[in-house]
Amino acid sequence: KNKPNFLVPAYSSHYKYKFLVMSSTTPLNMNTKELSRPSTPPGLPPPNATVVQPSFLSFGVVCSSNINRSMEAHVVLGNAGITVESYGTGTQVRLPGRSAMEPRVFKFGGRYEDMYKDLAATDDDEAFFINNGVLGLCSRGAAVKAGPQRWQDTPNTLVTKHDVVIAFEERIYDAVVEDLQTREPTEEFEPIHVICLDTKDNPHEAKIQGRIALELCWLLEKTALKVGREGLVIEIPEILDAFQNERMRHTPIKVLHQLCYL
Repeated sequence: KNKPNFLVPAYSSHYKYKFLVMSSTTPLNMNTKELSRPSTPPGLPPPNATVVQPSFLSFGVVCSSNINRSMEAHVVLGNAGITVESYGTGTQVRLPGRSAMEPRVFKFGGRYEDMYKDLAATDDDEAFFINNGVLGLCSRGAAVKAGPQRWQDTPNTLVTKHDVVIAFEERIYDAVVEDLQTREPTEEFEPIHVICLDTKDNPHEAKIQGRIALELCWLLEKTALKVGREGLVIEIPEILDAFQNERMRHTPIKVLHQLCYL
């Protein structure tokens, strides 16, 4: 497969999720030219990992709005040297508002920077959305890429560059599989592995699962380097079974896998 032109950033160790602990009176700088890409210490490959720049496999990570779970994984994987892009499957980007009945809603294709400015339009709004962490999510997103991307609107030429797609909720996994199965097949008709690592939609759980996703990606990368993409099709069920037993003991939810072709 041709490699996508995705950003694979250098490692940095200074970032410690400041947006989760900022006081409500601390404004965030949204000059995107000055934003530093977040790092995820230790953020480096395991000691026994074979590092290839860019990685042999290309990964997609998907949640609903492409701002919390998939963006956390995007940062973690990217900072570790893995080729990755993130997406959402929702019809709109939905962010927590002042109540469960008042979410703040944005369109896919917009910019994280513009979302930030809209949420911080008044001093009262800025203080509220800093306190609940949403402005921090927008700031992080703007430091990584322009704006949320919707999986279903992504053309085949980009989707087929991914070898593995990780969804962070079963309904999102179902949406990705359904989308792949209804697209017009390409001439190459190559395999895409869709995996579900179910994750609650909050920054704490996203951070935990982002590190777990990185471990899984290194296992798949290491295997693919040995046996190739065709060999990975054969090996991946056993890899996921072992990963479920060894690394997913904290949850009764099973790791799901669907092999699709596009």
